[in-house]
Amino acid sequence: MTDRALDVLFIHPDSSATAYQGLATTYSAIEPPTWALLLAQSCRSKGFGVAIMDCDAEKLTLEAAVQRVKDLKPRLVVFVVYGQNPNSGTTSMIGATRLAEALKQHDPQRPIGFVGSHTSALPREVLAHPFVDIVFLNEGVYALHNLLRGNLQDDVAKVAGIGYKKRDRDGRPVLWLNPPQAVVPQERMDEDLPGYAWDLLPMRERPLDLYRAHFWHAGFDHSKRTPFAAIYTSLGCNFGCDFCMINIVNRADNGEDVHAAHSRGMRFWSPKLIAGELEKLAKMGVETVRISDEMFFLNRRYYEPLLQDIVERDLKLRMWAYSRVDTVRPAALDLFRRAGIGWLALGIEAGSQVVRSEVSKGSFKEVNIREICRTVRDADINVISNYIFGFPDDTLDTMQQTLDLALELNTEMANMYPCQALPGSPIYRQALRNGWKLPDSYAGYAFLSYECEPLATRHVGAAEVLRFRDDAFHTYFTNPAYLALVERRFGAQQRANVEDMTKIRLKRKLLGD
Repeated sequence: MTDRALDVLFIHPDSSATAYQGLATTYSAIEPPTWALLLAQSCRSKGFGVAIMDCDAEKLTLEAAVQRVKDLKPRLVVFVVYGQNPNSGTTSMIGATRLAEALKQHDPQRPIGFVGSHTSALPREVLAHPFVDIVFLNEGVYALHNLLRGNLQDDVAKVAGIGYKKRDRDGRPVLWLNPPQAVVPQERMDEDLPGYAWDLLPMRERPLDLYRAHFWHAGFDHSKRTPFAAIYTSLGCNFGCDFCMINIVNRADNGEDVHAAHSRGMRFWSPKLIAGELEKLAKMGVETVRISDEMFFLNRRYYEPLLQDIVERDLKLRMWAYSRVDTVRPAALDLFRRAGIGWLALGIEAGSQVVRSEVSKGSFKEVNIREICRTVRDADINVISNYIFGFPDDTLDTMQQTLDLALELNTEMANMYPCQALPGSPIYRQALRNGWKLPDSYAGYAFLSYECEPLATRHVGAAEVLRFRDDAFHTYFTNPAYLALVERRFGAQQRANVEDMTKIRLKRKLLGD
């Protein structure tokens, strides 16, 4: 992994079996650990020895993972509990806590740190785990550099942006948060987060061949899912929707009531750096790439020169990206398609404009969703529609409106989520203030897990929300009109692959399974 003394080992835990149930074997994606790659490249650019252990990609057992750490002898172990899905920081805690506990039992002196969205949202709760020695209070870049420059012992008190355990007079641990540290500013992005440490990832025969794209991203063709990569061109979001927590990793305030909407904002890498990273991937044989930005289709000053550079380099990538329904610019779609973006994910969220406006603080502009989807598809770009069931003002009728809209739009892919009060989101703080029932386990926040427990709405119970979501998913993907679209767009075998997927029905504790 590295020929230098190992200062830090970044661990990407494996929570897939719990988080995805029967879908984990074949249908869920296996994504490269984006933030582990960013942090590793950042640290080694400052001269530190780094390595990455991806338990998800390698499907390491606890015993094998513990032995790997013992063999590598890093000065510091850091669990990177991020993920591209909004709930991934919390659901990744499933595997992270299991492995961290095992590591501490076998090697109690080796310091263990946690970084990621869940850690940023609830640093004291994460630090309270007996096997966690250090937490990073935001994205952790500068705190990590400063920590590794020291001895990881008495000097931790001087490192801004971390939490650690002090000892009182009787030797008992006291949870302590140091003053906050800034995130990497816009003008330092290329210097202090200088790309991805792709070479540190495990592989079977060729780079990134242990990773697989989302089923639909490969046109429902399993043979095109590997190798696969995911990349950010920007970090953060300018909006503050109640249900979203992605900006919590930008926090620069240790206050107990801080949530993601308090640190909204976007930072961008230069188009040249990102185009260079994509060219590296293309030269490694990667064709299928996810652009993970929450708001890729927002700032024309950044996406336009990047896409033009990709076209000029003729990288021949199959990519997908996100957009809000109210930020799609029809004039830009031709450039998107020529650059290789064949899928566009649209956050439609709810069929009711009233419900949608309530949870987005009115920031969604009233747009003709049907017209937007038609325009995107006319540009030969497939649409992934994202829907959420169980917003606080949802009723069975408004959830049915959302499903009816999904069936009417009949887009090439639809993601359907139960509403969760994710740690770090504004709605999580609202739930605590109002005494709303929250999950009592990390798995409870996993949308597809057995223990999934969504929020109850003001009108509908949590079990009803979950049942409606699961039935809606099955209704959509077995709908004859949808299956006909898949066959027409992608082929008969691809339709059969979708039909095979729908035979896997999730078990839910909340529904008595």
